[in-house]
Amino acid sequence: MAKKPLKVPVEKYQNLSGKSTVAAYKIVKDSVTIVFTSHEKYIYSNQSAGRLNVKQMKDLAIAGKGLGTFIDTNLKEGYARKIR
Repeated sequence: MAKKPLKVPVEKYQNLSGKSTVAAYKIVKDSVTIVFTSHEKYIYSNQSAGRLNVKQMKDLAIAGKGLGTFIDTNLKEGYARKIR
């Protein structure tokens, strides 16, 4: 019997600056999914954005500050897939 994939919940982004375009995120081993306040959802993978950039995105997501600016400055087109 095949195992079902483990569902990782989406975490609400803390938005400590109060002006972020990021609403939520989901961290998995090799990628991070970002949900923007516009309801668009993007997956940034180690392959599409680079391992160090994904690690930085994960750290900023957990810290709750700087993620939207980091994406806008460094990774506008670095996503692997747009979900919606």
